[in-house]
Amino acid sequence: MERNQQREVNHMEYLEGMEQISSDILKQVTTAREKYRPQDYTKEDVRRALQAENKSAVDFAALLSPAAEPFLEEMAGQAKKETEKHFGNAVYLFTPIYISNYCENHCVYCGFNCHNQIHRMRLNQQEIEKEMEAIARTGLEEILILTGESRAQSDVEYIGEACKAARKYFRMVGIEVYPMNSEDYRYLRDCGADYVTVFQETYDADKYETLHLAGHKRIFPYRFHAQERALLGGMRGVAFGALLGLADFRKDAFATGLHAFYIQRKYPYAEISFSCPRLRPIAPEGEEISGTAAWTAEKKVSERQLLQIMCAYRLFLPFAGMTISTRERAGFRDHVIGMTATKISAGVSTGIGSHSKETEKQGDSQFEIADNRNVAEVISAMKKQGLQPVMNDYVYV
Repeated sequence: MERNQQREVNHMEYLEGMEQISSDILKQVTTAREKYRPQDYTKEDVRRALQAENKSAVDFAALLSPAAEPFLEEMAGQAKKETEKHFGNAVYLFTPIYISNYCENHCVYCGFNCHNQIHRMRLNQQEIEKEMEAIARTGLEEILILTGESRAQSDVEYIGEACKAARKYFRMVGIEVYPMNSEDYRYLRDCGADYVTVFQETYDADKYETLHLAGHKRIFPYRFHAQERALLGGMRGVAFGALLGLADFRKDAFATGLHAFYIQRKYPYAEISFSCPRLRPIAPEGEEISGTAAWTAEKKVSERQLLQIMCAYRLFLPFAGMTISTRERAGFRDHVIGMTATKISAGVSTGIGSHSKETEKQGDSQFEIADNRNVAEVISAMKKQGLQPVMNDYVYV
């Protein structure tokens, strides 16, 4: 299909084979996002929100507003108390493993963009096991399996075999792959997957259309409902995230929080968590990949603004887990763990086949990371802060 024809695909209409579920959450979230005007909130609104024992959606909106920026220290103090109340001084560790970077989507900001001239690679099952063996030797017990979004190159069975292999080495297995139907999620659960992470990228449907020009990812509602389909497929937990900087980051953070809130209310047994990624370059400064490396954020998100978002998430949904990515520098990551974040990645590579020295060739990375510390270095930094590194706390019977 030609690119112009692909862009004519209505981003709000399901394609053949995409499961449609009965849910009003998308309408609730997108309507609230559209009505949310961060600049309308005042310092008095923020003070009321901080004084509220249980933060409402209105309080959450105020805490994300520009008016809340002068209150960041107070927000951080409250967030730390909530984190300690529900998680103690425990911080969980994991690492991602990219097993394929083939992708069928044309997303203008992503290194895996199907039109980018990068070195594509898909690990076979033997190579996957070698990667997992190398990761397991670091002491980690949780892994997140990622692929590019190509069902042709990384079908459900291929991902399922990777989950089965992961079960040999790890006690917790997450997946961050293309959105699927509930029966596919059920199959992966049976293969050993515990939870599913899906970034909506942006909750601005009009902006979403201009960023996702082709591929199944172009279909906004199918991606939106992925977490709910995962829970219907029996997954224990789901993670939410917007890629901050693609659109209005305050409105996207507001929508992300509401999305998680409505899912938690509808599925009270589900384990809910947030990821908090900022847009990162897809290549080192000065380099280009098919011209797309020059794509920049609509509005850059500062570290203070990211901290504000993370504090607002924590105060709105105190029980939710929260992951801080290696997209952020080491100093910032060390600052937020124990305050807002409850999970941190370590020993990270976004390339394909880069954990095991036995893998002869490597596939190109999705984006540049900012924190290159290995597992031992991250653990050492945590202990210096009086935090307890936790590899896993699940008991399987």
